[in-house]
This record gives sequence, structure tokens and C-alpha cells, in this order.
Amino acid sequence: MSEDLLAGSDQTENPKASYAAAGVSIEAGDEAVQQMRPWAQRATRPEVLGSLGGFAGLFQLKLDRWKQPVLASSTDGVGTKIAVAQALDVHDTVGIDLVAMVVDDLVVCGAEPLFLQDYVAVGKVVPERIADLVKGISEGCVQAGCALLGGETAEHPGMMGAGEYDVSATGVGVVEADAMLGPDKVRAGDVVIGMGSSGLHSNGYSLARHVLLEGARLPLDGHVAEFGRTLGEELLEPTRIYAKECLALAAEAGVRTFSHITGGGLAANLERVIPEGLTATLDRSTWSPQAVFRMIAERGRVAPDEMERTFNMGVGMVAVVAAEDVDRALAVLTARHVPAWTLGEVAKSGTESGADERVVLRGEHPAS
Repeated sequence: MSEDLLAGSDQTENPKASYAAAGVSIEAGDEAVQQMRPWAQRATRPEVLGSLGGFAGLFQLKLDRWKQPVLASSTDGVGTKIAVAQALDVHDTVGIDLVAMVVDDLVVCGAEPLFLQDYVAVGKVVPERIADLVKGISEGCVQAGCALLGGETAEHPGMMGAGEYDVSATGVGVVEADAMLGPDKVRAGDVVIGMGSSGLHSNGYSLARHVLLEGARLPLDGHVAEFGRTLGEELLEPTRIYAKECLALAAEAGVRTFSHITGGGLAANLERVIPEGLTATLDRSTWSPQAVFRMIAERGRVAPDEMERTFNMGVGMVAVVAAEDVDRALAVLTARHVPAWTLGEVAKSGTESGADERVVLRGEHPAS
């Protein structure tokens, strides 16, 4: 077959292949970078070197500030809360959730979040949507006091729909070796302080969506009297970021450890920082969860134990502190506008707690 015939066949029946024809737009990616640039530049620290657009983010660790620095890292995502953002076409809040899930894991050991890098996978790059996502990530980094050191936006046509995306991030923090917090610091007689969540945060959305959207068929744009706003606005309430407040608390009071209440609920996450031989006994009567938890429980007939295993139930972060520092700890958190209260206490297992479990919850289930 002649070259002319081959050429004619390609042009009329099989057009020349290109990256754009396959669904990837380099131009849209470049435009997205330009639109996200001001948001990334907003979330910075003095240690950041260079600017957005390099092959690697550069962060100069000032070793004269720490004697024995220990680096901490954490990676996480937002989960199916993203489905709500996509359904409402609101994309500037889930970035805050992303930062919260990462930095508040770092601060549990006393680490100061230094920087974060994000990864955004999309079916199609829409620059304005990417900019909104990064705007939220930038705001989260500002709240946490860390830098947004760059990241990656990957276009996945054929694997994800044009309006679909997912986000994840890795954060790095630092803590002085002799200031690290953890289970080894916890002692009998310590007091457990609860810090209020802003709502569902970023866990349990598969169950929440199943109950409220699929089962009860509630519209996301419908006003809910118990919330004082629409269901969608309630579900997209950003996760509270505790990093700065936890660091301030650790600097001013005798904090033994923190526990970030995420997937698994209050008991399972607190168990991770209570050592063998001790039991933290918590009093459910000391707080009232937000209305959204009760609505999920009632509309879905979700058992109380299942609610507590799935959701934070109104407690987003826990601090274990020395008994003599409780008043000071509560004062620090109150001054920083974080709802906080005495949640329970730590004792030797099998003594006053009457149990061998590391965490015991007493009283009526808060959403029952």
C-alpha cells in the first residue's frame, strides 16, 4: 500500500492520535497551576525555599532551633465526603478537611506541622475547580501554621468521570526528642480532656450518605431546622483543625499525649494512646453531640454502639493531662475558642474503673 493511501486512510477514518484527543489537556493543567499559585503562595513559612513549579519542594530545616529533632510524617485523604462536594459543586472546603486529617495526626506526638504536599487526581482538569480545591488546602495550612510545599495534579481520563476527583496529602512535622508525647507518658490519675468537633469531620460519610441521602432521600439543598441550614451545608462543614491549639496546650500544661478522633470513633482512637495496665474511664454525660449525629441514628435506626464506632460523636480531639494542670489546660483551650471539658480520668486497670479494657465509656449513649 502506498504512503499516499496510508495517509489518506489516517486522515479520513483514523485521525492522528494526540494527548488531548485521549482526554488530557496540558494547557488546562498549566492554567490550573496559574490559578492555584496565589493560594499556594499564601500558605508558606520562612523555611520554604523557591516557589511553586519546581520539581521538588524545598524546606530548610533550621537545626539550631532543635537539639535532637525527630521528623514525623502522616498521609491521609478525605474519603467519601468528596461525593457531597461534587454533588453540590462546592470544592473550597474539602481541602481544609484534607489538611486537618494530616496535621492533627502529626500533632498527637507533639510534632509541629512544617509542610504539606497534596495529590489531586481528576477525570478532567478544570482549572477553576482545581483552584478551589487548592484554596481550601491553603486555608487549612494557614490554620495549621504549615506550608503548602507543592504537590501533583494528575488527569485520569477513562478511569474517572470528567467531574470526579480525589485528594490526598502527606505532611511532615518535627518534635524535639525529649518532648515527644505518647502512651509512655500516661500515668494513673491523669485526666482526659475532650475537645469539641465541628460536626462529622471527615469520617463516616459512607454511612451518613447511605442513611440521609439514599435511605431518607433528603435533598442536599433542603433546609433542616435542627441544623439551621441546608443538609449539604451541614455535611460540608470543614473539619476543625486543632494543631496550633494542641501545640499551645503542650507548651503551657503537662500534656501526656493527644488522640485524634477519626475513623473508629472515640474509644478505638483513645485506646491507641492508653498503655497496658491503665484504663481511661469516660463519662458520656459530659457532652452532647451535634444534631446531625442524632438524625443519622434515628433515620437509619443505627445502633448506639455502631454510631460510636463510626463517628466522632462530637469529640474531635482528646488530651490526656496531669491532674494538677486540668484547670490551666481548660483555660488555654477556652482562650483559643476551642470547646473543651473534662471527659474522664485514667486509673490502673481493674481498680476503680472495674474493667480491664483500656477505654471504658459510662452512662447513656449520647445519640440514643
